Amino acid sequence: MNDGIFISFEGIDGAGKSTHIQSLAKAFEAAGRVVTCSREPGGTDLAERLRALVLNEDMDAMTEALLVFASRRDHLQRCIEPALQRGEVVLCDRFTDATFAYQGGGRGFDWETLAWLERLVQMRDGPAGPVLLEPALTIWFDLDPAVAAQRLQGARAPDKFESESLGFFTKVRQAYLRRHSNAPHRFAQIDAAQSRQAVWSDVLAAVRDRAWLP
Repeated sequence: MNDGIFISFEGIDGAGKSTHIQSLAKAFEAAGRVVTCSREPGGTDLAERLRALVLNEDMDAMTEALLVFASRRDHLQRCIEPALQRGEVVLCDRFTDATFAYQGGGRGFDWETLAWLERLVQMRDGPAGPVLLEPALTIWFDLDPAVAAQRLQGARAPDKFESESLGFFTKVRQAYLRRHSNAPHRFAQIDAAQSRQAVWSDVLAAVRDRAWLP
């Protein structure tokens, strides 16, 4: 979409995504780009209301997935696609990979149904035919779930996902690995157990490798 750039940030809670999203936004702005930072579920008024339901209300995996994809459709239509059409850089804290990781991996929901929902919500008409609207780059902060749990201890009141067991997050990480193996060209896997500066250097390198920053 013109010169717009869509980058998503993925990883389990405690992996350190948020700090580096803000740092990357500042780096793009310093290079003269307009940046839109958003998150999923969320990013619009409707999507934020759906986010509150997904994170706090008890429901089965299918209901979670349907609400997340409903949120994503509104987010794409009202926020992400308009920003890309304006030529902006969109930095999104989680996107569809998280749905496969949390609902598909953690909850054990059917992978093929999630793939069908992904196509339903994200397929767009392109110059050469239908294309899936997805990030040009996904920066995955990969961290041992046990280390992530230690980082989160006492940090804040946990939502229902943050309160899940270590086994749940182990399955979430395995699902991220599966998504990575299916689209290695899109993923930049970052060792999130490194120091903050080392992680930031790897994030910056992943973006510079695509010639998006000097």
